[in-house]
Amino acid sequence: MKRRTNRRTAPVHVTIPVRLLEDLDETLSFNQSRSRIITKLIENYLEGDQIHIGSMTKRQIVINLINQTDPESSEYVLLTSLLQILSK
Repeated sequence: MKRRTNRRTAPVHVTIPVRLLEDLDETLSFNQSRSRIITKLIENYLEGDQIHIGSMTKRQIVINLINQTDPESSEYVLLTSLLQILSK
């Protein structure tokens, strides 16, 4: 039987909270692969593509949102006001 991919893989045993695994499984359709999803999450982490919001302060989160917002928008005004409140 021919392999479907040229990437070598290795089985890995990890311990994660049961509820986290259940939550992941609930999001997957029948033909989606848990391994493929976890592989993509690890790749994103290693590439630094994700911001780890859980380790950020509220102020840092608002600053990141401001940096993604058009300065002429009402969202920008709202976020800068929120930043002023958080900076007190």
